[in-house]
Formats: sequence, structure tokens, C-alpha cells
Amino acid sequence: MSLVRTIVGGLSGLVFGLGLTVSGMLDPARVRAFLDVAGPWDPSLAFTLCGAVLVASVGVWLSGRMSRPVFDDRFHLPETRTVDDRLVTGAALFGVGWGMAGLCPGPAIASLVLGIPATLFFFVAMVLGMALHDRLSIRSVWRTRSVDG
Repeated sequence: MSLVRTIVGGLSGLVFGLGLTVSGMLDPARVRAFLDVAGPWDPSLAFTLCGAVLVASVGVWLSGRMSRPVFDDRFHLPETRTVDDRLVTGAALFGVGWGMAGLCPGPAIASLVLGIPATLFFFVAMVLGMALHDRLSIRSVWRTRSVDG
């Protein structure tokens, strides 16, 4: 990886982390209050969500008009647009975990600098879950290949 790409990636991560911090996304109680529409709902994070959708929309619009990204050879887009059981199950697990913990991967990583034990526990559990998923996915691929011949 080139030095420029490393610097741009680091600066992008820094801006993202600062945005999460300023918006309140690093506060699990605030996130849970936003997600709990049946309880004491805190709609303030809706502005963060709208801002994120706006920025992503501009990014998608720009990427459609570019032949390639500025700092890469090609765009890395999903290979499939199929909504299947794995996608729905993954989204449901993500949502349940986000609602229970008040954290999702981005804010959890950004929160590590705060040194909160619960965040560290969440991060370790998240990494273990990712490793387990990768291990099970590899087994699934090998089983499929052996059945297919």
C-alpha cells in the first residue's frame, strides 16, 4: 500500500471517528434510547443518520460518474444484490446486537480509546464472532465443494 493511500485512509478514519464522537454515537445509552421507539425515545441521532445518508448518497452518485476511485484501481462493490436468508439473518443479528449493546463495529472501534471495560468486552466478543463466522464460512465452502464434486 502506498504512503498516500495510508495517509488518506488514516485521515478518513480520524474524520469518521471524530464524527461518531461529536454525534454521540459512542454513547451506548444514547444509541439505545434512539433505537427504543417504544420507550423514552431520543430522536437526536436521526440527524446523524440523515447526515450519513446524505454523505453516502453523494459518494454513490460520484462513484457512478468515475471510472475508478482516486486512490485505487477499481471500486470494491458487492458481487451480488440478492437478498437471501444469510443477508436477512445477518442484518437481524446486527440489529439485535446493536440494540442490546448500543454499539456497532465502527463506534466500538472508535470507543476503544476511551478505555471503557464494557467497550473492550464488546470489541473482543465482536472479533471472536467474526473469527467464528470466517471459520464456519470456510467449512461451508468446503462442504459445498465436496458435495458438488
